Amino acid sequence: MTPPVRPPRAGVRELWPLLRPHRAALVAAAVLSLVSAAAALAQPLLVSRVVDAVGAGRPLLPVVAALVVVLVAAAVLGAGQQYLLQRTAEGVVLTTRRTLADRLLRLPVVEYDRRRTGDLMSRVGADTTLLRATVTSGVVEVGGALVVGIGALVAMALVDGVLLLVTVGSVSIGVVVAVAAARRVRTLSRQAQEQVGAMSAAVERALSAVRTIRASGATAREVDTVGVSAQRAWAAGVAVARLQALVSPASSIAVQGAFLAVLGLGGYRVATGSIGVADLIAFILYLFLLVMPLGQVIRAYTELQTGLGALARVQEVLALEPEDDDRPQRPGTTTAPRLPAPGDPVPLLELRDVGFGYADGTPVLHGVSFSVPAGSRTAVVGPSGAGKSTLLALVEGFYPLTSGSVRWAGTDVRELPRAALRARMGYVEQEAPVLAGTVRENLLLAAPGTPEPELWQVLADVGLTPVVERSELGLDVLVGDDGVLLSGGERQRLAIARSLLARPALLLLDEPTASLDARNETLLRQTLDAAARDRALLVVAHRLSTVRDSDQIVVLEGGRVVAVGTHDELVETDPLYRELATAQLLV
Repeated sequence: MTPPVRPPRAGVRELWPLLRPHRAALVAAAVLSLVSAAAALAQPLLVSRVVDAVGAGRPLLPVVAALVVVLVAAAVLGAGQQYLLQRTAEGVVLTTRRTLADRLLRLPVVEYDRRRTGDLMSRVGADTTLLRATVTSGVVEVGGALVVGIGALVAMALVDGVLLLVTVGSVSIGVVVAVAAARRVRTLSRQAQEQVGAMSAAVERALSAVRTIRASGATAREVDTVGVSAQRAWAAGVAVARLQALVSPASSIAVQGAFLAVLGLGGYRVATGSIGVADLIAFILYLFLLVMPLGQVIRAYTELQTGLGALARVQEVLALEPEDDDRPQRPGTTTAPRLPAPGDPVPLLELRDVGFGYADGTPVLHGVSFSVPAGSRTAVVGPSGAGKSTLLALVEGFYPLTSGSVRWAGTDVRELPRAALRARMGYVEQEAPVLAGTVRENLLLAAPGTPEPELWQVLADVGLTPVVERSELGLDVLVGDDGVLLSGGERQRLAIARSLLARPALLLLDEPTASLDARNETLLRQTLDAAARDRALLVVAHRLSTVRDSDQIVVLEGGRVVAVGTHDELVETDPLYRELATAQLLV
């Protein structure tokens, strides 16, 4: 599997599109932050007035009442600001998750081949969660903290310029160290999230094959594999924590040094009469107001770097082009070409000199040509690795052709909207995926709104009625994760029933009877015979008994068509088909 490309660095500019829909809430939070900052800056001034009033013997009630009002107002405004920020942050996370999930589910199939599912899941969960702190601490709070800090510096300068110089000199040391450490956090945080994604992928890999792992006695080895991934994620997280830990002591030393310097020098200046006691108290309170927002800014900057590292991983996926469901059409091309009727000279599906190779250069198909007339039954057979399943994936448009063309009702499929084309096809994969949930939910996946009697009828057609009737829940019986509560054959038949409900003009079946016993294979063949009366079938099969009655059989070998004909014709004319039929006792 090709390792993911290292994501580009994301900056504040890339964060703004996520914040734009929440402009009103951010503006309101900013206003509350500014008013709250003003209330905080007024408190030391009011405290100094209280001290002056006590010394002068003036009434205390007015100034104390004003101080209480300012304190309460600052607390209420701060609470309102925090609520708005938290709500906005949750909105940003929600929007990002929806956007990311939408993009993940619309990526070209080739992207799923290149990437690990667990890592993609980690981006939706862990990476988007890190954006929350970026919004709450890294946007509006920084503005409010800067206002308080600047206001405190101005007030301190008005109180005593000498003490201000001492304070700035002490605090600057801690700021320089903290900013230098925080700048490195973004890179380390991104690396930590990549390791978390790798660990999630390792867990997903193990859980998806847990029965095979248990049966193979490989549980301990898989535990060790996941443990190694967890160890790497831990090491990356510790590297981030180690760097972040430098910020706190640097800030603490600088702040404590500033307090000690202000207390020592301030006490001396009070003793010499340079400033009064009330002014020293006010200066110390303003120093508190400077230190608190300074710590907020440093913490916010650090969290912003962490969030931007996660945002880069999110943007890596969002930068991928989604599969285009509404491709531009050639002038005069209709969205849904008229479907040919049985016997029409224009086939429903036609492959013309189709060639295909994977991105790594591995060739799969070479000059494949055949057609599927409307209302007919066409089978594709051949040894393993001949390219049969790849052929169906190309018809569905999961991969771009290397050469040649696939035509639908006479029109090149590349000139038709992909969604409209797929609505005319039903596709049952070889693994017959079943979604976690109920039988009803699986049946309605491709045909929502289907009446319940039709659901029961299609279950009867594929022989699944006993499976549903054995539970009192009926159609709402659970199938388990990946259909684990069903047998392999039951999953296969449920997938076929799901496709039949959509009433496709062409039904693509990849090994439909691979997991069926003889009795159910006979039942399914009868169902497919009935389905073929009003739709075309294109069936890939190893078991020739399933397709021997097909109107035509295409024999693939090494990615090339080596013969086309009926069962009887191919037994007489094609050595490969005769060999396959003989091995299955059909000759």
